[in-house]
Amino acid sequence: MTKFHSIRDQLLDRLDGMAAGEQFPPERQLAQQLGISRMTLRRALDDLVAKGVVRRRHGAGVFALGPKFDQPLAASSFTEDMLARGLHPGSRVLSFDRGEAGAHIGRKLHLGEGDEVLTILRLRLADDEPIALEELHIPAARVPGLVAADLVDASFYELLHTRFGIDLAHSVQTIEPTLLDEEEADHLGAPLQAPALLFERTSRSADEVPFEFVRSVYRGDRYKVRTELTVPVRPEGSAAEGPRP
Repeated sequence: MTKFHSIRDQLLDRLDGMAAGEQFPPERQLAQQLGISRMTLRRALDDLVAKGVVRRRHGAGVFALGPKFDQPLAASSFTEDMLARGLHPGSRVLSFDRGEAGAHIGRKLHLGEGDEVLTILRLRLADDEPIALEELHIPAARVPGLVAADLVDASFYELLHTRFGIDLAHSVQTIEPTLLDEEEADHLGAPLQAPALLFERTSRSADEVPFEFVRSVYRGDRYKVRTELTVPVRPEGSAAEGPRP
């Protein structure tokens, strides 16, 4: 193991005992504690920044971010997910527009291009920390009377259930890596071109009619995706094989 990797692992061990938002000692002091040069320390810290476990604030220092939120591949709302972690979920409505669906959104929601759609941009927060930027498209006819204030610090799925009688029955979601553009980085408080996760989801109610198309960008330094792999049950007598990805 190189000296660099040894120092990086020592810093990771130190992080295990630090709370989210806690600050590392100044570089000069930390380098003296570890018995290394500031150049070696800075390289190890850069690696931790790239891994998304610490954040460097210009002129302020390096701060622990805490563990990443892991998103299971299951149908659940952001609000439910954060509450299950003991965190306070929040939402800020950045824009609320009403207009024609257009070709792309019309196909996603099984609408005509001229049909009316609500397009809502929300910033999703956990304990007041920006986590995701969510662009929500809803057929206007399915949510009559919906206004921007209804979606501030509220669960959209709970609102659909209680006010409009719509329940989630089925979703199709894709996930791919992306980089934050200028607007996304500004809203999320992250560096420009920082790694992120792009989620696109189309959800249907029991009648199999789509009621939402969502495009969400999650900060890559605060979020990861978790899957559980199981070995399928095979008929007796079939050849034994190991689990497949």
